[in-house]
Amino acid sequence: MTSVRRIAYITGTRADFGLMLSTLLSIAGEPGLALDVIATGMHLFPDYGNTIDEVRASGLNIAGIVPIEAGPPSGGLMARNVGRMLTGITEQLEASRPDVVLVLGDRGEMLAAATAALHLNIPVAHVHGGELSGTIDEPIRHAISKLSHLHFAATAGSRERLIRMGENPDNIHITGAPGLDGLVELASTDRSALFSASGLDETRPTAVLLYHPVVQETAIGAKTIGWMLDALEQSQLQVLALKPNSDAGGQEIGDVLDRRASSAGGPVVMKHVPRADFVSFVRHADVLIGNSSSGIIEAASFGTPVVNVGTRQNMRDRNDNVIDTPGASKAQIGEALNLALRQGRWPSVNIYGDGKAGQRIVGLLRDVDLHTLGAKVNAY
Repeated sequence: MTSVRRIAYITGTRADFGLMLSTLLSIAGEPGLALDVIATGMHLFPDYGNTIDEVRASGLNIAGIVPIEAGPPSGGLMARNVGRMLTGITEQLEASRPDVVLVLGDRGEMLAAATAALHLNIPVAHVHGGELSGTIDEPIRHAISKLSHLHFAATAGSRERLIRMGENPDNIHITGAPGLDGLVELASTDRSALFSASGLDETRPTAVLLYHPVVQETAIGAKTIGWMLDALEQSQLQVLALKPNSDAGGQEIGDVLDRRASSAGGPVVMKHVPRADFVSFVRHADVLIGNSSSGIIEAASFGTPVVNVGTRQNMRDRNDNVIDTPGASKAQIGEALNLALRQGRWPSVNIYGDGKAGQRIVGLLRDVDLHTLGAKVNAY
């Protein structure tokens, strides 16, 4: 009888879970594979939308929940919670003993999971390694790559960087970005219904604003989000703004959004939008502004113009629909915003893949010979 290979996926945010959901469902439905989900991080807190409810609603098997410390976002809290997640995830993995631990991206929960798995002699598969950003995300992402045995890279450039980092080329596979799988079909919410339910006017030009803190730049986050809101108001755009993540500096950005939302003509601010509605907003929006990876990766599939502000996505592979601005003044942001609006929609071409990443990842998880992954050594 063929044994079932167990895959454990660690999720900490609405973002990673939404990007991976279609792939996770495919893993769970694949003969020969079984999926365990370990949830932690922002999922567990009301301030970030209690998105553990969405994880439960997916029907996927939740093998464990790892609590962390709540409190005002800070670098210290982030570091302490990596330690808490390392302890909790280690206990979960010891109990379930999966064959592979699957992680995505560059956040602390993924670093904790990869560290735990390595010490438990469990192979780690990493999605979206080899990408650049230049902020705290980058060293964490590369650290996860160095802890990982199997790499699911989104682009050829990412694969080449992983090779230059000393990873074994035989274990690096270009799968594309899982977040593109089924994306256009998912973004099917009718504009009229979507806008009406959110208190927006479907006849007005609209911007989606999603701006996360940069840990090394916490002192300027509130000022920058204020400039973005000023520029959007000057361009007479109505704004749907999502609250930022739980990184240091996020509370200050959220406070600015709340204050502006209470004024006449201010943005509509939401803690969380279900992924189908979020990508529908991106599809219908006249512009996406901020520093989210959604602007770098997903928006191009709809041809939506993007104004990428600041350093958070610095040097990352991007599509032609992205206009970068340092965001050092309201004038800089306004100039980039006006250029994006003048250029309008772009062809729906996306360097991050063809929407078939999930099937490639499932095939590799199912078929790879785990014994060949071996101990971690540099290939150069």
